[in-house]
Amino acid sequence: PVLVKVVEAQRGPLIISLKTPGEAYTEKNIQIKAEVAGIVKAIHVREGQLVREGQLLLELDDRPYQLDLESLEADRLRYLSELLLERQFSSSETSSSAPKEKLNKVEKEYNRMRQLFQKGMISKAEFERISHQYEMALIEAGEKKEEIRAAVKGLTQAEVRVKKARLDLEKTKIKAPFSGIIWGINVAQGQSINAGTELFSLVDVGQVKVMAKVLESEVEKVKVGREATLVFSAYPGKKFKGKVVAISPVIDPEERTCPVVISVANPKGEIKPGMHAEVEIAADIYEDCLLIPQEAILVRGGRKMAFVVEDGLAKWRYIQVDHENEQYAEVVDGIKEGETVIIEGHLTLAHDAPVKIVE
Repeated sequence: PVLVKVVEAQRGPLIISLKTPGEAYTEKNIQIKAEVAGIVKAIHVREGQLVREGQLLLELDDRPYQLDLESLEADRLRYLSELLLERQFSSSETSSSAPKEKLNKVEKEYNRMRQLFQKGMISKAEFERISHQYEMALIEAGEKKEEIRAAVKGLTQAEVRVKKARLDLEKTKIKAPFSGIIWGINVAQGQSINAGTELFSLVDVGQVKVMAKVLESEVEKVKVGREATLVFSAYPGKKFKGKVVAISPVIDPEERTCPVVISVANPKGEIKPGMHAEVEIAADIYEDCLLIPQEAILVRGGRKMAFVVEDGLAKWRYIQVDHENEQYAEVVDGIKEGETVIIEGHLTLAHDAPVKIVE
């Protein structure tokens, strides 16, 4: 008997793919820049290091920004105290009896004490006390409305300046906006830098994309969500799996091709942005087909045929094939589901030749 290898004819989907070249890229590839000026205090990363989102990458000397914040906080507190006076004024404004009499009395006392102070007959502390009483009387009588409103406006501006100072202080600590690999460090510890200075690149290659170019005549066959198989020039014997995530609405007028984006998982970082790939995208999908491998099909006398095994003998069958791809063919006549089809050792077989199946 002739030694042969076999498979069973089985039903399943037949996927016909279209082939096209593609190039890998990543959407998360950014140049991290300093947002404030300062002296580089510490660099916490090295070339090629994998970092996580939120990880501290670099620090600037934050002492000048700390001092600015403290100064602006003091201004804010000053305006806040004036706001408290405004509230007191507002409450007096709504009072049913305006304290004009009190104002007149305090004003007379204030003028008398001012004359005494100018003559050196009372101390500065005594004059400041009556001055404060006079100012409060003016507020209660509604005489300083505009000045106090101006102070309230100043408080708002002071709070904005404090918020900006806090934000600038936070910007002295540069953190990773997403997980990725550090590359191209351009600064050194102790270096004085300006806002906008390029510090380093951050690249995420955990999930890459491939831009494929599908011919205009075939783009209608491509659907979002379809699977794709990719073989990169750097790894000729390895197949990567991906999925179509976007199809351009515009055709390139010169090449007559349509850009198609394929997302590919890259947990080991094997795929580098810029790598070339040969892409196969699932285009036509035919369900519930009776399939046999292409290796089983022979052509004799201009007709397609295959051998099946019956009772240890090779039986010659002419077959009719409909849809097919590089791996499988759909048989519509000549072979039944579950029959054993010879895929190896059948090139010189004759009808009814004895055979022995091997693994």
